[in-house]
Amino acid sequence: MMKSALRLTALAAAVSAFAFTAQAKNPMVGGAAMYPTKDIVQNAMNSKDHTTLVAAVKAAGLVSTLEGRGPFTVFAPTNEAFAELPAGTVDTLLKPENKAQLTKVLTCHVVAADAMAKTVAKMIKADGGEHDIKTVGGCVLKAKESMGKITLTDENGDVAHVTIADVKQSNGVIHVVDRVLLPKM
Repeated sequence: MMKSALRLTALAAAVSAFAFTAQAKNPMVGGAAMYPTKDIVQNAMNSKDHTTLVAAVKAAGLVSTLEGRGPFTVFAPTNEAFAELPAGTVDTLLKPENKAQLTKVLTCHVVAADAMAKTVAKMIKADGGEHDIKTVGGCVLKAKESMGKITLTDENGDVAHVTIADVKQSNGVIHVVDRVLLPKM
């Protein structure tokens, strides 16, 4: 009986250590811990680098979608990426009358799959150096890999770099990007 209790305790400790290690491997984003047990919206709300993205997701009415089951891959632009858009663009997109346009822009950052960077890199290699990624918004992003880093080119030829990859979520994965990806204008 005592041996069984000790084995059970040792097993519980091993499982706890494994769970802590797995959780600890998720990168920090915007100065905040990202928890693989939380969904995309819950984690994004904690990142000080994604306040504009969170405001946009709320304005577009996409919160419940991105809290949903998924899986989703979100290429998450930082506040700095939004700030690089022409002056007034973000304010204009956040207006209620521009909800459809905002939704289109945001859904061009979402893929209906759980695509870790390693998987994307394999697809790029299998396709001869460039892989087309179709987004939920109907945009096609061109993914390339160079020196272990992934870039995404939007339909206008603008290039975003994945600055933080593989931020695991309960309903998918976030890859932080340094540019807002836009649909064909």
